[in-house]
Order: sequence, then structure tokens, then C-alpha cells
Amino acid sequence: MDIIELEKSKSHIIVEIIQYIPNAVVSKTIIRKTTGNITASSFDAGEELQEKTSPYDNYIQIIDGAAEITIKDLKHRLTLGEGIIIPAHARHSFNANEQFKMISTIIKSGYED
Repeated sequence: MDIIELEKSKSHIIVEIIQYIPNAVVSKTIIRKTTGNITASSFDAGEELQEKTSPYDNYIQIIDGAAEITIKDLKHRLTLGEGIIIPAHARHSFNANEQFKMISTIIKSGYED
């Protein structure tokens, strides 16, 4: 994954900062901090990310196309502009029945309690 952040104080068109690459999932770091990160990702049609868990809540927003996200064995189809929170410690996976781009926002603070 690219760990260089986007340039600060410079506007950008979020859907254009990451391109589709055939047969690939591509990620670009927008912000990476110890308290969390924001990442843009593109999935070519037919690609998937295998089931995993994260110790943090993860907010996903679709910025192009449509995605199938499975959380705790429940499938969700998200389209342009829609978002969903993947709860901390929940099993989840991504499937690209068609191309899609998303923004992933993970907040690591607040878990100290």
C-alpha cells in the first residue's frame, strides 16, 4: 500500500486520485496517523478481499460503482454515495461484482475505555 499522504491544503477530486487497474485492487493513502487513517481503494470487476477482522470501527463510502460487502455473514450492496460502518472485530469481506471505488476511514482513538 502506498503510504505517502495526499498533499495538504490542496484540493482534489477524490474519485480521480485512484485509478482502476485490470485484475487488481489498488489503494492510496489519503491520511495516515497513529489515531487512524483514510484510504481510497479501487477494485476491478471480479476482485475481492478475503474475510478479515479489524480491532477498530471502519466507515466505508462508495465513490464510484457498486460494492458487495459482507459483514458477519450478512451481504450489503452499496452504490454510489452510500456508506456503512463495519464494527470493530466484525468478520467482513469485499466483493466486486462490478468495478467500484471506496473511501475507508478508520478511527483508532476512543478504544482506550
